[in-house]
This record gives sequence, C-alpha cells and structure tokens, in this order.
Amino acid sequence: MTDLHTRLLQAHAAGDIAALAELYELAAASQQDDDARSFFLTHAYVHALEANLPGAGRLRQILVDMGREVPDS
Repeated sequence: MTDLHTRLLQAHAAGDIAALAELYELAAASQQDDDARSFFLTHAYVHALEANLPGAGRLRQILVDMGREVPDS
C-alpha cells in the first residue's frame, strides 16, 4: 500500500474533508491517464466544495479545461 493510499484511508476514517480534497488532488497529479486524473480531480473538487475550500473554483476550472465539467454560460 502506498503512503498516499494510507493517508487517504486515514483521512476517510477521520472524516477529514479538507485533507481528502488535498490528497485526491495529489493522487490526480500522479496520474498519466486523463480518465484516472479526472476521477481523482472530481473527488478533490467534491470534497473541496463540501469543506468550502477556496481552491474549489480552481479544481472546477481544471475539470472544465479537461472537458469533464460544463463551463458557466
């Protein structure tokens, strides 16, 4: 089990939503495949929204740029 995987499991167990947003973004950064990257970014974005983190907008914009989210009209 990787350190990141262990940290994700610990953050889930602790209910640490802010840490989950950060860790899922780190997981996304380590992915070469766009499908895997967007999967982790989506999780990061949802947790950032849930924790009302200022980085949520940046994560959303990354997903928009990847074609995984609809831009504002």
